[in-house]
Amino acid sequence: MNPELRILVVDDHEVVRRGLRSILEGHPGWAVVGEAASGREAVEKTEALKPQVIILDMSMPGLNGLEATRGILKAYPEAQVLVLTQHDSEQLVRAFLQAGAQGYLVKSDAARELIPAVESLQQGRPFFTSKVARMVLEGYIKGLEAGEGPRSTLTPSERQIVQLLAEGNTNKEIATQLNLAVKTVETHRAHIMRKLGIHSVSELVRYAVRNNLLQP
Repeated sequence: MNPELRILVVDDHEVVRRGLRSILEGHPGWAVVGEAASGREAVEKTEALKPQVIILDMSMPGLNGLEATRGILKAYPEAQVLVLTQHDSEQLVRAFLQAGAQGYLVKSDAARELIPAVESLQQGRPFFTSKVARMVLEGYIKGLEAGEGPRSTLTPSERQIVQLLAEGNTNKEIATQLNLAVKTVETHRAHIMRKLGIHSVSELVRYAVRNNLLQP
């Protein structure tokens, strides 16, 4: 017998939380183990309750959904975050994906799509409604057509440095391998991270994996 799926519902409106709980608890094997009314409370309850799936409203007082997503996944990296929002902006979807969310559901679709969305996350697959998926794909294609794809963003030498960093090399080790001064590598590294809008080595590793910059 499979253990029950533990779910945390996060929304600053009690009536919304109650509605979501009602839909979710009608599904066999699922349990809503807690509710939170703010982003900060969501992070605290994630740490305490260890839910596998967090259904998270984007707009909340104190700590917004984006910062809450980062905090949740820092507190419990195994969690799957499903963002629930009234907005379907491509920029917002991308921002939440970069923060680590695995699903994005517009509230107007929730009654119809909530169960399939949670089932998808339960199986380890990301979830987007067809409208959101199409929007993200169109934005990606436009970026490629405008010459903004990952291959054209970085020069060959920059891609080499990204690969070496993602493989765990230090600045000094990279300098030795490429016959450069350590200061030069540090300058390149800072420039690359600014260029890609990346703020940590873990984000850089994800970028390298997504864009096939790591050698098998």
